[in-house]
Amino acid sequence: MFWATLWALVFGFALSGIVQSFVSRRDMQKLLGDHKPKAIVRSSLFGMASSSCSYAASALARSLFQRGADFTSAMVFMFASTNLVIELGIVLWLLLGWQFALAEFVGGAIMIALFAIFAPSIFPARQIAEARVRLNAVSGVSSEAEALDDQLPLRQRLRSRSGWVAAAGYAISDLKMLRRELVIGYLVAGVLVVAVPTSIYGFLFLQGHGIWTEIENVIVGPFIAFVSFVCSVGNVPLAAALFKGGFSFGGTIAFIFADLIALPLVIIYARFYGRRLAIRLFFSFWAIMSAAGLLTELLFRLIRIPAPARPIVIAPERFEWNYTTWLDIAFLVIGVVIYVVYRNRDRLASTSQYALDHVCGMQVEKANPGATARVQSTTYYFCCDQCRDNFTANPDRYLKSSLV
Repeated sequence: MFWATLWALVFGFALSGIVQSFVSRRDMQKLLGDHKPKAIVRSSLFGMASSSCSYAASALARSLFQRGADFTSAMVFMFASTNLVIELGIVLWLLLGWQFALAEFVGGAIMIALFAIFAPSIFPARQIAEARVRLNAVSGVSSEAEALDDQLPLRQRLRSRSGWVAAAGYAISDLKMLRRELVIGYLVAGVLVVAVPTSIYGFLFLQGHGIWTEIENVIVGPFIAFVSFVCSVGNVPLAAALFKGGFSFGGTIAFIFADLIALPLVIIYARFYGRRLAIRLFFSFWAIMSAAGLLTELLFRLIRIPAPARPIVIAPERFEWNYTTWLDIAFLVIGVVIYVVYRNRDRLASTSQYALDHVCGMQVEKANPGATARVQSTTYYFCCDQCRDNFTANPDRYLKSSLV
């Protein structure tokens, strides 16, 4: 499975790095001040442009909300940045078929629309105001800080060497940030495909009961995501294994969407916004993700999009010289070039405005960090509070590992 999707991963991470480097974050914050339709569309597009893992997306959404973005728009941004992303669609297409790739974007739009409609009624204005006060009280980062490159016109940024060096930094940092999820996702999926008989899934998932099967599966899908801890692109191989084992199309889509309610993330929401708001987020996300999976399946059936065939094998069981092999080789060369640029970033261009999150490996703008910590007169920058807390608990561990 990894070999079958390797070129797509390199392509997706490279494209994500380019977008993150050249799309102005200042404009994102300025245009999301309410939850009117235009702002929801903008937050969706900006989220797609800021493709990231669930943990980084939650931190960036928190940052946007803290700096004046509307709460609903900030959450929509988080939905889009983890689900409406190119690398996810490509890997879905390769492992499960074009129907799943299309369903990612159709279902993602449905999910965002449902959240935008119901969120103002679900989240009391008083709790949102309290959450904003809570964030402002614990944050030591100036809300007026902006990266210098954001002030340059896009055309000028595209011609700058530093912009492309930063793009390489974002691509490699995203890969570092997601390496655990990717390894877990492929490993668990491989074990499920090879070691678990298909008949076992009949005891785990309701099958053969029409609409009741579909309803049960879309409810169970997010729960599996909640307990599996695997997020972002890393959950696609596991989704492929579940679908091969008999999980419904809509249930599989709901599982893919539900990377934002993995248990560690729910704990992070409580830390960001308070326990009451986190509980509302968890149950509303679960309901909306389940509904989006079910509605996507019913919509596809209504407009006669053929149901995806369940794969006999998710990926070839042996290596072959075919177009995938040549694509993998070509993109491995591109990946090596990106890595060489990343390793020589200080020599090729000034990267003083960026810092490395020593915990997750993410590239962080010093002007817009998720969190900071000062240890022995040195300031360190992090994508989120969780990484900062892990670092301050044992700085030597992370400083040594980051040198490797």
